[in-house]
Amino acid sequence: MIDDILSLIRRHDRFFITTHIRPDGDALGSEIALGRFLQLLGKDVTIINSDPPPLNMDWMPGIEHVQLFDGGIEQRKKIDGADVLFILDTNAKDRLGKLVGPVRAARGTKVLVDHHTHPEDWFDVTYARETASSTGELIYEIIAAYDADLIETEIATGLYAAIMTDTGSFRYSNVTPAVHRITADILERGEISPAPIHTAVFDTRSVESLRLLGRTLDTLTLIYGGAVAYMVVTPRMLQDSGATSEDTEGIVNYALSVEGVRVAIMFLETEGGTKMSFRSKGDAHVNEWARVLGGGGHKNASGAYLTVPLDQAIERVTSLAPRFLKLDAEEVDEALSDEDEVYLSSLMEMKSQAR
Repeated sequence: MIDDILSLIRRHDRFFITTHIRPDGDALGSEIALGRFLQLLGKDVTIINSDPPPLNMDWMPGIEHVQLFDGGIEQRKKIDGADVLFILDTNAKDRLGKLVGPVRAARGTKVLVDHHTHPEDWFDVTYARETASSTGELIYEIIAAYDADLIETEIATGLYAAIMTDTGSFRYSNVTPAVHRITADILERGEISPAPIHTAVFDTRSVESLRLLGRTLDTLTLIYGGAVAYMVVTPRMLQDSGATSEDTEGIVNYALSVEGVRVAIMFLETEGGTKMSFRSKGDAHVNEWARVLGGGGHKNASGAYLTVPLDQAIERVTSLAPRFLKLDAEEVDEALSDEDEVYLSSLMEMKSQAR
């Protein structure tokens, strides 16, 4: 599919780029790298997102070109007038937030570049590989297939930030020899240093986020013999710490770092329900666990949302662990109730009908 994308790039002049709500390093880095690449080719490029960048990403060169969707006529004209629309790092329309309507209604060719599982079928061109370390890796492949010599500082910084964040600083199982070779090429061509980027991304937090971290760690709970850990964030905790929901990013990884924990879940209580963030180690895959709850994502990093109160969400989600994890007999300290079995079956049936 790279050839199809290169053909679109050569034949057209007006491009639109967007990504998922609450954009992370992979999403923003991929957008900035692709946008700069297209600009170097003399293309007209517009980048608009539904949500602003987080604090630890607003330093990136090129971030000033990423607009926040305001619903105005000028932005809508850019979206509807684009020859090609790139949707990066998300393959589901409900992850586009306020942009879902304008993007779906746009007349241009819609191109998906993504590494999540189970892409939806409304895209005209799809370049997706779930084994890729990041969307940034796929953007690198597109640029390199066109002309790798175009990779300069801004492109390299975006690509490096994208790959580094989605590989957890190159420590996740999605890191391969090919990823390291790509990273080396990015560093050399862009003449950039990894240390300042790592510091900006991982070592920049607000005082409020640290207060929230402390309160969240107090809720750490181990179940199934310590194989599963979960933590809770409530609106009161956000209010007391002065933090926002964006400050919860990455907190779930602290639970995953506990010795013996294979899956960590963070429950974020919201006005309309409960959001879950799943993280796992090795072959403890959580994407199907999240999918049966209406969400999805990667094998070791996924998310879901339930329109039920926090306590019900915790009970429902944690009770499904034996279905999606290979637990030892001593780890299974509780079996699914008949009610949970019926609920799980109904969810699977609804998901099947939705397809």
